[in-house]
Amino acid sequence: MTAADTGHDTLDRTPAPPAATRPWPAFALLAVAYFMTAVDLLVVNVALPTIGTGLHIAETDLQWVVTAYAITFGGFLLLGGRAADLLGRRRVFTAGLALFTAASLACAPATGGTFLIAMRGLQGLGAAAVLPAALSLVTDLFPEGPARDKALGIWGAVGASGATFGVLAGGALTRYAGWPYIFYMNVAIGGAALLLTRRLVPESRPDIAHRRYDLPGAATITGSLVLAVYAISQAPATGWTAPRTLAVLAAAAALLLAFIAVEARAAAPLLPLRLLRLTTLAGSNAVGFLLGAGFYGYIFIGTLFMQQVLGYSAMTTGLAWLTVGVTGVVLAAPAQALVARTSLTLVMATGMTLTAAGILWAAQAPAHAAFWTDLAGPLFLTGAVTWVFIPVSIGALTGVTGRDAGIASGLIDSSQQLGGAIGIAIASTVAASHSRTLLTRGHPAADALTGGFHQALWACGLIALAAVPVALLLVRRAPTATDRP
Repeated sequence: MTAADTGHDTLDRTPAPPAATRPWPAFALLAVAYFMTAVDLLVVNVALPTIGTGLHIAETDLQWVVTAYAITFGGFLLLGGRAADLLGRRRVFTAGLALFTAASLACAPATGGTFLIAMRGLQGLGAAAVLPAALSLVTDLFPEGPARDKALGIWGAVGASGATFGVLAGGALTRYAGWPYIFYMNVAIGGAALLLTRRLVPESRPDIAHRRYDLPGAATITGSLVLAVYAISQAPATGWTAPRTLAVLAAAAALLLAFIAVEARAAAPLLPLRLLRLTTLAGSNAVGFLLGAGFYGYIFIGTLFMQQVLGYSAMTTGLAWLTVGVTGVVLAAPAQALVARTSLTLVMATGMTLTAAGILWAAQAPAHAAFWTDLAGPLFLTGAVTWVFIPVSIGALTGVTGRDAGIASGLIDSSQQLGGAIGIAIASTVAASHSRTLLTRGHPAADALTGGFHQALWACGLIALAAVPVALLLVRRAPTATDRP
């Protein structure tokens, strides 16, 4: 019976690399790199007005400072994950980290908007190599079981806290040092990580008998993801029903269908479709997508509400979001214990319920909201998002063999980042549309803005809530024999 008969691509001829004898120092370095890329998703947001003024970037073009990063980051994650499997995970991690660090160094002294936006795109490309390679290296450092679950639990907590810390770091650096230091921070962290990688992180490269490169698959899925992120990011400005938006989305859908057709026939597919038959993996990716859409949309809208309605400075906004990170840190250890003692399903569904409740609670904040009476409660409650990031990180790699760890890592990262892009676009569209409606009805500007943000938060909360039945239906309580490819 051939590999094609079993539905598998060519199997490894040797076992996966053994776990490192001292895995935790290597894990710490990989987690720092992950934290850096997670922070960079939102660290620029609170500094955008300052960057726009300093570099004379038009208001309509300012979003590209964020969008350029999101497009290359989300679009190349699957390709980065498979490259890590084929070329060597430490090698791809190092190359991505070097590109990310070099692009950050170029961003800091930028004197023009076009150059800054181009370098942000290169940052995203580097992050798309770093993230899946780092996560697949983690799976090699720890054998499947309690040790890996503990490591992935910490990994999930890092992702949850990175988003909120990004807002705090962006506010603090913009206020006290200047926006270029947002990027100099990356240079310092990335440079140190590059110096230590070879010493601490062992190479990991599955011994695959035939290393074939699925170029048609890589071209179609990368093109599809890039077009999808581009269209979704631009939809709030151009309109969801605008001909350009619909044409780009149609092209993205056509390329996605072409990718599925290619993968079904490829001898060594970029994304083996058999992985999607793993119910825990598929369910975790679906929850990760909805998590990204609801949570990142919430942070985006919440930040705008604090600055545009409540008049918070960049620094005050960052400090406000710190409450989410505090809850996340406190709940990280209990989440890992509950995953071990109960189930992924229970912890994931509970975390999504609490997160959705916090977002919907935030939708009640008035235009004259006070922090402790109106904002602190929802912010603390949404810190329960740690209870989602942790089981999602574990579930997305449950039952995955060593040769597929990179692509599985890229898949969950893509799910979360694409979810975030879609969530932010939906929230932006809902907020802008409802605010315009209220203004035309004669409502004061502050009330109109608040009403639009309320509607957007309702949308984010309902998206997050939709993940609860998905977790209950698709994520298994524990991996079983049928969860294995």
